[in-house]
Amino acid sequence: MAGGGADHRGPGRDAAGPVAQLRALGVQEGGVLLVHASLRGTGLRDDVLLNALRTVLGPRGTLVVPAFTPENSDTSPAHLALVSRAPDPAAFRAAMAPFDPERTPCPGMGRLAERVRTTPGAARSDHPQTSFAALGGRAAELMKGHARDCHFGEDSPLAGLIAAEAQVLLVNVGFEVCTAFHFAEYLVPPRPVRTYRAVIKDDAGAATWFTYRDAELDDSDFARIGAAFPARHLARGALGRGGAQLFPVRAAVEHAAAWMAGNRNRR
Repeated sequence: MAGGGADHRGPGRDAAGPVAQLRALGVQEGGVLLVHASLRGTGLRDDVLLNALRTVLGPRGTLVVPAFTPENSDTSPAHLALVSRAPDPAAFRAAMAPFDPERTPCPGMGRLAERVRTTPGAARSDHPQTSFAALGGRAAELMKGHARDCHFGEDSPLAGLIAAEAQVLLVNVGFEVCTAFHFAEYLVPPRPVRTYRAVIKDDAGAATWFTYRDAELDDSDFARIGAAFPARHLARGALGRGGAQLFPVRAAVEHAAAWMAGNRNRR
């Protein structure tokens, strides 16, 4: 995986259960934790990892996951792929269901994210493309106020995670999926913007297309940004049969903003 940092595996650590492994990595009891996870090859079931995460975070801690729905946008590659397979693209578009925070699945985010989203007591933010879901003491607070015209900026849950000094855990994935880096894109001028369209409910509950302008997101260099992440901020170790990396969200955003300022303007 990208980056260096302290390796907390130690003798025999790979054979430890996920609770012990998460504690060895440094997940903070009572803290806020944003998790990106791919469970393939880890030997971990989604319910087992969820229980382990909640055990380590404790009753006052908060678990956050991405619950993105890129399919709900006619400007996204995920949507275009679906349309390309539809016998009647116009009919497909007309029949698209509006985003519903309580019901719309997030199939592309993995089994853990879907497990969190569907767990009783979970809260979910309102963005029709880039929502987050959360469980725990601060779930409702952190998911509140996600503006429909702001993917990952000041009016998104990421701002609250930074203020809460949250940690980020990458499970069996690399920095190419590190959503926290997107927040940095809102900080570095000039900030390109583009038009997005998604299906939402109108005041009467009917489906309607919502068009808005927001930052033009670009994750094509996230792996390189992660490779340059200072090792002092990273803890690495085993989780199940896979690997994991843990780091502070604030350090990730500050590093990404500095990297983008020095490298993206050279394109």
